[in-house]
Amino acid sequence: QVQLVESGGGLVQAGGSLRLSCTASGFTLDDYTIGWFRQAPGKEREGIACISNSDGSRYVTDSVKGRFTISRDNAKNTAYLQMNSLKPEDTAVYYCTAEAELSCLIRWPVDYWGQGIQVTVSS
Repeated sequence: QVQLVESGGGLVQAGGSLRLSCTASGFTLDDYTIGWFRQAPGKEREGIACISNSDGSRYVTDSVKGRFTISRDNAKNTAYLQMNSLKPEDTAVYYCTAEAELSCLIRWPVDYWGQGIQVTVSS
């Protein structure tokens, strides 16, 4: 059974940092392109980061550029989202996603989704 499980969320003050983890089970993560999405209350879901399985190329959306970094450790079957200089507007439920044989340049992965994890940034 394919499963993605996020961890590392919580409450942090503005300017602080969190690292989200996304651990895969039921499949080998290095065959998959990984994405991170978020959804804030009353807002549409937003794709924020993507890392390709083919060449490891990474992309982040403009709203988090310079603050968030996506990475992966295939040996641990885990992907990460390092979030620095957090702002109250980063408050959202964060989801990791995975899709096989996909380039981030075409679109971001949507086949498999984690259950989501809450990140709350206080001002």
